[in-house]
Amino acid sequence: MTNEREMPRSCDIFCNVIDNYGDIGVCWRLARLLTHEHGLAVRLWGDDLGSLARLCHEADAARDIQRCRGVEVRRWVKPFVEAQPAELVIEAFACKLPQSYIEAMAAQQRSVWINLEYLSAEDWVAGCHKLPSPHPSLPLTKYFFFPGFTRQTGGLLLERDLFARRDAFQNDAAQQWAFWQSFGMEMPCAETLKISLFGYENDALAGLFDAWANGAQPVLCLVPEGRILPQAGQYFGDAAPRAGNSYTRGSLQVRVLPFVEQEGYDELLWACDVNFVRGEDSCVRAQWAAKPFVWQIYPQHDAVHWQKLQAFLNRYSAPLDAAAEQAVQGLWRAWNSGRGAGQAWPAFAAVRGKLDSCAQGWAQELAENNLALNLLDFYKKIGTMRAFKIEGQQT
Repeated sequence: MTNEREMPRSCDIFCNVIDNYGDIGVCWRLARLLTHEHGLAVRLWGDDLGSLARLCHEADAARDIQRCRGVEVRRWVKPFVEAQPAELVIEAFACKLPQSYIEAMAAQQRSVWINLEYLSAEDWVAGCHKLPSPHPSLPLTKYFFFPGFTRQTGGLLLERDLFARRDAFQNDAAQQWAFWQSFGMEMPCAETLKISLFGYENDALAGLFDAWANGAQPVLCLVPEGRILPQAGQYFGDAAPRAGNSYTRGSLQVRVLPFVEQEGYDELLWACDVNFVRGEDSCVRAQWAAKPFVWQIYPQHDAVHWQKLQAFLNRYSAPLDAAAEQAVQGLWRAWNSGRGAGQAWPAFAAVRGKLDSCAQGWAQELAENNLALNLLDFYKKIGTMRAFKIEGQQT
């Protein structure tokens, strides 16, 4: 007995946008990866296409149905439109699928239903990964699928050619020159420390800017348009900062960049020496960039995000010596608490060489556990189990 379809031919991804670009950013990246690298017909259902339009410029936030880069993009409206469920159905980050769609899945009995969870480094994740959740009244089972940092989890999204493109960019002066020219800038001199800053609002920003402005090394800080930009402008007395603006104080120069698409953001991470990132998608991309980075985790009202932050810190800093580990943990905690980042910066800067080496090894280790491949492999296993079950019932 063989399973007739080892690979899914179609995939529906549902995304309820909560964190501006984090949720839709992960879903858009997964949709493109499944389309271009694995040949699936993917529909991305989103309730906020305005956020997607910032990540993909050809997307039209006013259209209910469109095709962008091979992906069919559909507006998730209420009441839900009639749609035949795909073979692989992914509800992202515990969003609730439309009842009519769930009933259609139950009637067809061909979909593998996966709840793609938020990324976490906590120990409990491994025990919950791939757990089934039978529907209370319909003949359906949903499976929890957890991204993560160990082989006991679902891994991370990684395009097959990403490292090759990253290395080519970092070893090609012409590509780097073109990158800086695209923002109307000259390539920074070698002694300038290049820092990207993408974050939520943060009261620690002024102190960090002070540390860079008063330091001996020239610092170029690139701030893409986003939630932290008003505070950056306020530091320099500009109430309305916008793309193209440049500010200088002491050793610090801040340049405001336009909001960039995902591919352009990867190049920004590759071009910088240190990257400040936020949320989930940019955090993962910073790890693939193999550069020292500082993560601002999405804050939660009950403060459980501190447990998640510390769980990741424990894994990420484990290969470091005591001084480097203390420097990383000190700056990350200060940045996430909104105070003391300027005081924590010198120790972090002093161990940057060690952090470079650690980041490269960390990226190589994580690359061995690919989320998209794991999703497809899990689909095949569920299909095989169903085929055996059907055959057993027939005999």
